[in-house]
Amino acid sequence: MEQNERQLVLDQLKASRARLLELVEGLTAEQWTFHPGEGRWSIQDCLEHVVRVESGTFKRIGKKLEEPPEPDKQDPAHAKDALIAKSIPDRTIRREAPAAVRPTGQWADSSQLLAEFGKTRESTIEFAALTQSDLRSRFLPHGAFGELDCYQWLLVLSLHGERHARQIAEIQADPSFPAVK
Repeated sequence: MEQNERQLVLDQLKASRARLLELVEGLTAEQWTFHPGEGRWSIQDCLEHVVRVESGTFKRIGKKLEEPPEPDKQDPAHAKDALIAKSIPDRTIRREAPAAVRPTGQWADSSQLLAEFGKTRESTIEFAALTQSDLRSRFLPHGAFGELDCYQWLLVLSLHGERHARQIAEIQADPSFPAVK
């Protein structure tokens, strides 16, 4: 990972953390669990999903780094970087979350979920800041983008929080969103 790539991921991870925390600050329990429609996620669901994706992906990257590199798979142009940067935060493209990362209510208490988000995001930031591993020569499959190198997976994580921050803003803009009493 080049220094400019590292800095981009770190900046995006920190920015989406700040935005997510700002959006959920001071929410009531009713606001936290409000569903804008049948089958639609609440704010709590969105944040739980972010945690589940990030912790699961982080574990998958760790396991992949224990394996030998696959330099023959590398794309020197890193063509998917731009596609990821454009597509991940784009809320006009609906995606169905894989069952393993759908919200389950694992953290029913918002303070516990926020603590887990903080811990998970801090681990991701620390890894991105310190790793010396060759992330560009190790690959994991993605449901929409095919094979991504492990740097591209960090890029996905850095933008995934922003995608769901936008979703939370949409929930809060719903006319039926509970008002502060």
